[in-house]
Amino acid sequence: MNSYKEWIKRAKSSYHYSIATVDEYVGYEDLCYQAQQAAEKVIKALMIYHGIEPEHTHNIRKLLDELEKHIEVDEGVKDAVDLTKYAVVTRYPGDYDEVSEIMYIKAINTAKICIDWVESKIAEKEKHS
Repeated sequence: MNSYKEWIKRAKSSYHYSIATVDEYVGYEDLCYQAQQAAEKVIKALMIYHGIEPEHTHNIRKLLDELEKHIEVDEGVKDAVDLTKYAVVTRYPGDYDEVSEIMYIKAINTAKICIDWVESKIAEKEKHS
């Protein structure tokens, strides 16, 4: 299994893609997909850090349910459950409601909350080790 640090690096990469500029070729749904990926990857990083083998899923609720068996998860991080829809439904052209700027802003803010929370949990544990 890859190290948790590699997962954090990839999560941050996805996050940086998620805050790209919207133009005629870059849509909110694609940026929200990257925000979902950032949250998913960083949650998996924390699971790996705690010795938990993350399930191969994009379902953030499943990941958080497993993580909560080991540590308490902040409420703001639990909002990442709403990002799961961007991993599948809006990933390809199809029949779904348009992703608005407000939805996009919420997605990137949630992804950032997840990244900051995971890094703080690891730093806190490292400090006490």
